[in-house]
Formats: sequence, C-alpha cells, structure tokens
Amino acid sequence: MIDVLLGLQWGDEGKGKIVDYLAANYDVIARFQGGPNAGHTLYVNGNKIVLHTIPSGVFHQHCMNLIGNGVVIDPVTLHREIESILPLQKDVLQRLFVSHRAHLIIPTHRALDAASEAAKGKEKIGSTLKGIGPAYMDKTGRNGLRVGDILSKNFQKKYDTLKAKHLEILRHFEAPVSWEEFEAPFFDAIEKLRALQIINAEYWLDEQLKAGKRILAEGAQGSMLDIDFGTYPFVTSSNTIAAGVCNGLGVAPSTIKEVYGITKAYCTRVGSGPFPTELEDETGDALRKAGSEFGATTGRPRRCGWIDLVSLRYAVMLSGVTKLIVTKADVMDNFNPVKAAIAYNVDGKVTKELPYDLCDVDVAPVYKEFPGWDKPIGSCKTYDDLPEVFKNYCNFVEEYLETKIAYVSNGTGRDQLLEIA
Repeated sequence: MIDVLLGLQWGDEGKGKIVDYLAANYDVIARFQGGPNAGHTLYVNGNKIVLHTIPSGVFHQHCMNLIGNGVVIDPVTLHREIESILPLQKDVLQRLFVSHRAHLIIPTHRALDAASEAAKGKEKIGSTLKGIGPAYMDKTGRNGLRVGDILSKNFQKKYDTLKAKHLEILRHFEAPVSWEEFEAPFFDAIEKLRALQIINAEYWLDEQLKAGKRILAEGAQGSMLDIDFGTYPFVTSSNTIAAGVCNGLGVAPSTIKEVYGITKAYCTRVGSGPFPTELEDETGDALRKAGSEFGATTGRPRRCGWIDLVSLRYAVMLSGVTKLIVTKADVMDNFNPVKAAIAYNVDGKVTKELPYDLCDVDVAPVYKEFPGWDKPIGSCKTYDDLPEVFKNYCNFVEEYLETKIAYVSNGTGRDQLLEIA
C-alpha cells in the first residue's frame, strides 16, 4: 500500500522533518509533484540540509527514492543537490530513481517566469522565478521536454524547437530577461542526469507494491496552493492534494491507505495572495521571529498569522486526511492567549465554508481564544509531559476537524516529535 504525506496550509509546514522521521517505516519515498520551489528542511547530525527535488528519505540507507512523473526537474538544481548530499550519503545515486515522464525545466522557462511575473506588476503571483509554472504550461500544452527525451538522439532538436517557441514569446515582453548564462550549466547537468537511474516508474512502483514494499508519497507546497482547490490564482501549478498522487506517480486510487496531513500550530504564507488570519502587527512579527519564518528556498520572510481551522478543515476534507500532524507547537510557548479562526465573516455573513474566491470578498476571521501553555513544550519528551492546556487545545482541534492528531512536533530536532496517545 501507499501512504501519503502532504501539507495542509500554504506550504512550509515542516514536511521534510516528518518524512525523514517516518521514512524508517518505509522502503520507498516518492515525490509526486512540484519542482525546485520545494524546500524540505532536515537537521541531520546537527547539519541543516534543504532538499528541493530529491525525496526526504535519502538519509535512510534502506530507502529507495523516486522522483515521480508529476515533478518538474531543473537538472542544474538536481545536480547541485546530489553534490551536496554525496559527502553525507555516498550511496545516494544507487538509491535514487527518476521517472522517464518527469518534465524538464530549461533555461528559457526561467526567463519566461521572470518576464511574466514582472509584467503583472502589483498583481504578481509571488513566483519563485525558477521556471516551474512555464514548465507545467508546456506540459499541459503538449510542448514539454521529458527526462526520457534526453536519451533520444533527437534531444538537441527537441530542445531547440522548444527554446525557439519561448524566444518568440519573450519578444512580446517589454523587458527581455537574460537566459543565456543558464544554458551551459544546463547541458552540463543534462550529462549528469543521463547517468542516473531513469526508469519506467509506474511499472517499477507496481513491482514494489506486488513485492509488499511500503511506499510513502511525499508532496511539496501545500493544499491551499493546489491548482484546482487552492486560493486561485495565487497557487502553484500542480495538484498538491492527495488526488495528485495517482497522476503524479502513476498508481491506482485503491493503492492509497493512510493520508498524513501536516499543519503548523499557526499559519504562514510566502508571496502574494489572500491570507485571512494574517497578523500585520507586533504579534505577527513575534511569530516570524520565534518560528524563524524565512523561506528555505527563497529566503523571503513569511507572512504569519493565527491558525486557520476553516481552511484546515477544507484541506482535510479534500484529501481524506486520516492522521494529523501539528508542527512548530513549541513556537507558541510565549503567546498568551493563543487564537484559532473557527469561522469567517464573509461580507457580513458568518460561515465555516471556504469561499469560492477569497480574492473577491471581504473576509474577517472569527476567533476562539485559548490560554497559553503554562510550561514550555519544547522540553517535553512524551505526550504525558504536555501541559493540560495544550492537550485541551489539541482536543478542540481534533473535534473541529473530525480527525485525530497523531504527532506533535515540539522542536527542530529529529527526536522532537511526540506521538499522541
């Protein structure tokens, strides 16, 4: 069977640490969507490591790691990532597999991304400018290059054809964006990519399942950035909810069992877009400082606010979450009271449903207050050590979401993850 792990907010929920922890129980970790805009942060032997493309099971020597067909790959970023991991995991290449069907980000994709974002002005999406959106556009437009194409004798011709299309589009932007400097590193990285284990991943996964292997599908970004169900148009370019696993890996819905959903004990968002519980005051600044809320991929300061149970229940519903994981609970140690949005006041009407278009309505969160924890939870070693006020808070969240909390993360360390009885 396949278990799924995904974020329930706008990304940055701490998925990397949780996958790293859970990986001990799995034989295969498979990324099913997203691109190098992902930033899964792990702390291994005191070292901070950020993974952008490679699955987070790479530091477990028994785990095979698959980059699935739903991922878009920047060969340069992937090569740099491998080079950074090799000193710590010398056998990484023996345990890393790449789907033939994963699409490639080429240098002109990055130029298109930057030019398009600049043209939007104040309406910009908040793209990471890594070419991910244009790569997905070429995928759905049936123009894209796939990893399997680099093994074809016609690869250069295919590349030149796609580049020519991009250059024609770039002519229509007022401020052309440089791309030439990325081309030589791109082709160097393509040579390195050819040496990896490029496979028919859907057949390979089927073999693993028939052999009784345990597989964990790892998502990137967050549910509220889903292309269909997120805060459109301020979303990513792929399906980030559990449904994305099937077309992002080539597996049947019947193979999916548990769905782990991750949420912070508060909310963050990077870039533009609606954020009902955002705190643009001293409390928001304090959350950002306490949680070290700066993007793992971009370094941009994250917008911070109270936990939003309305959007969280929506995300739980969409993916059929069976086990909830709350991260960064220790960040809330010094806040009193702690607040949670339990409804929205939308244009004068109170509702617990997420509006179709959060960008087009006036939304004011309706909060419930909880007393602050009466002792720091960062030092707690077991569920029993947790203060009663925090347990009461967790009980309310479970009842509201109709989903049990399985784990609470109370620090950055690998061992700072409490299993809830």
